Amino acid sequence: MAKSTQRKRLAVEDASLADVARALGEGTVTASGLTRAYLARIKAYDRGGPRLNSVREINPDALAIAKRFDGVKPSAHQPLAGVPILVKDNIATGDRQHTTAGSLALASARARADATVVKQLRAAGAVILGKANLTEFANMFAVDMPSGYSSLGGQVKNPYVPKLVNDRGIPIVQPGGSSGGSAVAVAAGLCAASIGTETSGSLLSPATQNGLVTVKPTVGLVSRAGILPISHSQDTAGPLTRMVRDAAILLNVLAARDPLDPATRLLKRPKDYAAGLDKDGLRGARIGVPSDPDDPLNDIYFGKLPPSAKAVMKKALRVLADCGAILVRANIPTAGWIGGPGTTMNVLNRNPLSRYKGNLATPSIVFLYEIKRDLNLYLRDWAVGTKNKTMADIIAFNRRHAKKALRFGQDLFLAAEATRGDLSELEYRSARAMDLLSAKQRGLDTYMNGHELDAVVFPGVAGCAIAAKAGYPSVQVPAGFRNGVDDWKTPDFPLGLTFTGRAWSEGKLLRLAFAYEQASMMRRRPPGLPAL
Repeated sequence: MAKSTQRKRLAVEDASLADVARALGEGTVTASGLTRAYLARIKAYDRGGPRLNSVREINPDALAIAKRFDGVKPSAHQPLAGVPILVKDNIATGDRQHTTAGSLALASARARADATVVKQLRAAGAVILGKANLTEFANMFAVDMPSGYSSLGGQVKNPYVPKLVNDRGIPIVQPGGSSGGSAVAVAAGLCAASIGTETSGSLLSPATQNGLVTVKPTVGLVSRAGILPISHSQDTAGPLTRMVRDAAILLNVLAARDPLDPATRLLKRPKDYAAGLDKDGLRGARIGVPSDPDDPLNDIYFGKLPPSAKAVMKKALRVLADCGAILVRANIPTAGWIGGPGTTMNVLNRNPLSRYKGNLATPSIVFLYEIKRDLNLYLRDWAVGTKNKTMADIIAFNRRHAKKALRFGQDLFLAAEATRGDLSELEYRSARAMDLLSAKQRGLDTYMNGHELDAVVFPGVAGCAIAAKAGYPSVQVPAGFRNGVDDWKTPDFPLGLTFTGRAWSEGKLLRLAFAYEQASMMRRRPPGLPAL
C-alpha cells in the first residue's frame, strides 16, 4: 500500500504551544496559515457566535509579520518562530496597535516603544496577534467592577458559561480578572498562548476560571518596563497557556534582567525551565496544605469552599499523595493572611451597579498610593497619541464622558488621586512594611520554614494575596470542575490547583505542577467552540 502523503491537521482549537511549535518545525503548518486560522476563530467566536469579546484589538500587521516566518523553523535561538501570541492591553507595543488599559480616556494612546516583554517575544520569533481585553486599569479603577469589563472593550465572557448574566447584565461566572481576555482567548483556542499581568490574583484568577496553566513569577523575574502599572511592589507579567510545558517555554523567553526594571537585578533562574519537568517530580516533595480541621476558624483557604470545589480539592490532594508527595496539613499563621494594621484604606462604594453601594470598600493602601505615581510616570515616559497624560486628566475625561466611561464609577482612581503621588506619606511606607511583615516574614516564611516545605497548595486563586504581598511565585494547573455561584445554578466551570513557593522557585513549582498535571490531566476545552 502506498504511504499516505496527507499531512495531519493541527487542531488549532486545542493545540498546545509545544504542539504548535512542533507543527511549524515539521512544516505541517505555516506561520501565516496558523495566523489566519486563529483570526478565523476570533471572527467566529470572539466577534461572532457567543461573542466572547476577549480580543480588544487585532494587530493590523499580524499577517505580514507571520509571512516573514513562513519556512522559518522554531529553534533554540527563536523558539517561538511563527507562533501567534496575544498580549494584555496594558502591555506597550511600539507599533500600530493601541495600548489603552481598556480605558476610553486612552482610546487613541499608543506607545513610544515595545515593552521589554514584547521585545523578548519578538526576538524569540512570536507573532504578536493583538491585544487582549482586560478589567479596566487592571481592576484598580472602580470598586466592585466585574472582572473582564472595560469602558473601551466592553465585557469579556467566560467561554464555559457565556450566556448566564444577572439582572444588571453582569456575568454570573466571570472570566477572572484582570487578565480575563488573555485567559479566555487561550481557553477558546484563539491564540497559541497569551501574556497577562498580576498584582494580586490577576493571572491566577483567570487561569482558574478558564482551566489554564499560569505562572505568577517572583517580582523581578520578568521586566515590568512598558507595562501600565498598579504597584511596582507587586506587579509582574506572566504566561497563560494550556499546558505546563508551554508555560515553561514562555518563561524561558520572558525571564531576564532588564536595566529598565531595577527589580530584575536580583533575578535567579535556571538555564531552561522545561528541562526540569518530570512526571515523578512530586515524589518526596513536602507540600503544605493550609487546612487544619482542628483549627476551623483559621482554615480560610480550604475550609470555606463550596461542596463542588471541596470535592475537586479532595481529589487533587489524593493525586498529590498518590504521586509520592508528603502532605503536611497545618494552617498558615493567622498573622500571615489577616494582614497588618494600617494596610488598607476605607473607600466609599459609589458604584451605581454594586450590590454593596453605600458600604465601605477596603482596598490596599500600597496599591492606591503606588498607582498614582507609577501611572503618571508611564503616561509621561511611554504614552503617545493622547492628551490625557496624568491620572487627573483621565479622571476629568471620564467625568466629561460619564455615560460611557463611568458605568461602574471611578472610586479607586479618586482615592488614589487624593494622595501626593510621590510615596512620601508615612502611612504608605508603614503599609508596605506591614504587608511584608505579615505575608512574608510572619506568613509564608514562618509556615514554610517551620514545616520544611517545598511548596504550599491553594484552591484556585485563594492564596493569591499572601503570595503577591511577599513577591513570591505561584504556578497554577487545572484541577477539575465545579458548579454554582452564590444562589445561581450554573454549568460546570474550571477550578485550578495553585503551587506557591519561595522567591525564584519557579523551576521547582513547574516541576511539581507538571507531575500533577500529567497524573491528573483535568483540563478540557470549553464546549460549543468546535474546529472551523
